[in-house]
Amino acid sequence: MSDFFQTDWAAMTLNDWAGLIITVGVFFLMIWAYVYAFRPKNKEKLESHRFDIFNDDEKDSNALNEDSKK
Repeated sequence: MSDFFQTDWAAMTLNDWAGLIITVGVFFLMIWAYVYAFRPKNKEKLESHRFDIFNDDEKDSNALNEDSKK
């Protein structure tokens, strides 16, 4: 079984290294995102942005009104 998971590090190309670095980086970013999102002290901050996507039209219409006044 260990032969199956063995890696020839010397034979890895630049694309292999880039893929490995990106994969490991995304893995750690996902761990950070989960810890940040599920930490109780961040609950109020995240909940305050809960409906921001639905309020986008109000921001756009206000920006259009300000632009038309210029």
